Amino acid sequence: CMNYILPPSYAWGNFSVLAVGIWAIVQRDSLDAIVMFLTGLLLTVLTDIIHISVSYPSHDLSDTTRFSLGMAIFSLLLKPLSCYLVYRMYRERGGE
Repeated sequence: CMNYILPPSYAWGNFSVLAVGIWAIVQRDSLDAIVMFLTGLLLTVLTDIIHISVSYPSHDLSDTTRFSLGMAIFSLLLKPLSCYLVYRMYRERGGE
């Protein structure tokens, strides 16, 4: 993200979901916050796949570019685990 390979919408989307996640953690009794966080995580999985596949350079990969894309892919691979853990939090808070 910092190497300007991925578009700014990638960073804005992920930071927005992070902000909603902090809100969901702070407000323990809010079911809406956790639902919005789970929805945002699921949406960013799809948009991250699109961003990475469209922006992936085919040649001249510097070390910084390779690291940036590696971290973006690693973040994408961890998101299903995050979705599962957030879903468990949703169930603990009384979601159906």
